[in-house]
Amino acid sequence: MPKQDMEKMELRKNFRNVWHTDLTHSIQNDTPYCCFALWCAPCASYLLRKRALYDDMSRYVCCAGYMPCSGRCGEAKCPQLCLATEVFCCFANSVASTRFLLQDEFQIQTTKCDNCIIGFMVCLSQVACIFSIVACIVGMDELSEASQILTCCSDMVYCTVCACMQTQHKMEMDKRDGKFGPQPMAVPPAQQMSRFDQATPPAVGYPPQQGYPPSGYPQHPPQGYPPSGYPQNPPPSAYSQYPPGAYPPPPAYPK
Repeated sequence: MPKQDMEKMELRKNFRNVWHTDLTHSIQNDTPYCCFALWCAPCASYLLRKRALYDDMSRYVCCAGYMPCSGRCGEAKCPQLCLATEVFCCFANSVASTRFLLQDEFQIQTTKCDNCIIGFMVCLSQVACIFSIVACIVGMDELSEASQILTCCSDMVYCTVCACMQTQHKMEMDKRDGKFGPQPMAVPPAQQMSRFDQATPPAVGYPPQQGYPPSGYPQHPPQGYPPSGYPQNPPPSAYSQYPPGAYPPPPAYPK
C-alpha cells in the first residue's frame, strides 16, 4: 500500500465525527433503501458515488483515487461509462471508495462495532476462499460440501453488510443535504475564557450584580461603623485648633 494511503488511514483514526447511523441500525432507519441496495447493489453504488460527487462527474476518478488504476482508465473522456464499469466489475472497491470519500470529506470515523462487522465479513470471505481451494486440492466430498456451505454464508454476510453500508452512506448524504430538517436542539453559545491580560474575567452565564447585600436582606450597617445618618468625615473646623479651647494650655517648661 502506498505511503500516502497509509497516512490517510492513520488520519481517519483521529476523526471526531461519527456516522449518522451505524450498521446495526441502518436497516430499521431506512428499510426501503436497504432493500434496494440489497437487490440492486450496483445501481445503488452508481447513484451514491454520483451523489457523493455532487452530481459533478467531471470530478470522477476511478475508485475515488484509492486504487493503483485510478486516473488511468480514461475517466475524463467518459466518466459515466467508467463508473458503470467500476460498480459492476469492482463492486466491493466501489463501495469502499465511496465510504472513504465521505469519511475524508466530513471527517467521520468508523465505530468499533462497525469495524468488527466489516472485519468479520472480510475474514469470513477469506476463510471460505481457503476452504474452497483446499476442497479442490483434496477432493473430499465432505470438505467440498462444507466449503460450499461456508461460501454461501459468506456471500449472504457480504451482500447484507454491503447493503447496510450503502444505506449508511445514503443517510449521511441526506444529513449533508438537509433532508432531516433542522436540528432539535440549538448549538449553545460560545463561552469566553478569561485571559491573563484581562483585569477581570468576563461574566458569562451569570447575571450582573445589582449591589450588596441583595434585596430582601436587612440593610444594617456592619458592627462598629456609624449609621448612615452620621457624618462620614468631621468638619474641617474640628482640626483648626489643637487642643480644643476647653482644655488648659500646656505648662511652660524652663529653658
